[in-house]
Amino acid sequence: MKRIILPGLLAALVVACEQSPEQQAQSQNLPPLHEIENVQQKKQTFTDFITPLIEASNSKILQQRSDVEAINAKLIAGSVLSNKQKQTLSELSELYRVEQSLDEKAQVQQLLVKVDLIPPALVLAQAANESAWGTSRFAREGNNLFGQWCYKKGCGLVPLNRNDGANHEVRKFDSVYESVSVYMNNLNSHPAYKGFQQQRNQARASGELNAIELATQLSSYSERGQAYVEELQQMMRVNQKLWPTRTPIIAG
Repeated sequence: MKRIILPGLLAALVVACEQSPEQQAQSQNLPPLHEIENVQQKKQTFTDFITPLIEASNSKILQQRSDVEAINAKLIAGSVLSNKQKQTLSELSELYRVEQSLDEKAQVQQLLVKVDLIPPALVLAQAANESAWGTSRFAREGNNLFGQWCYKKGCGLVPLNRNDGANHEVRKFDSVYESVSVYMNNLNSHPAYKGFQQQRNQARASGELNAIELATQLSSYSERGQAYVEELQQMMRVNQKLWPTRTPIIAG
């Protein structure tokens, strides 16, 4: 039997093939998880949806790290950076909150600590925890899976239980992928997560990252502190079949 592909479908397939993983990730809409009653089905759907977004974001981060490593190799060799490399160094230092008044070698050493992948199990646990498995109002209306705040009026959704005098909103994103990408950059760049960045860097020598161990460095993410960390760790243990907690990593 001859298979017939409609012109519209063929065009869509061609476009999908031409898109980069990041472009494909940006086009993915959150599935109606609030309509799924079966708990295991909801968890599986949630995981299947978010995992490619995490992979796309980690892939972008590792490409940035490759650029930093190339710059580092050139500096070690005593060579002068090209204009393009200087621009890349400047852009990455700004993105990862590295002081650009430092000399090039110092900027690179800080970037090598900050610019690195985040274990998918940890991302999934925080996303599930902060968004009630993708069913929260902020997830459904604002594509926000991680509870990120913003402070400019109209930048997001006003929490229904916001305290009097508070001016924060829960940020709205154009896509779920943007929420994932911004969250991962936050962990990689914010001074509050310096311990996370350093522990991950030290773990590189072992050849893998342990998401449960790295979670110990995220007490600053929530007002609940250590209780929040323990909740994330328990979520990862319970869902270990869905979320492998050890991530292989190539030592640099």
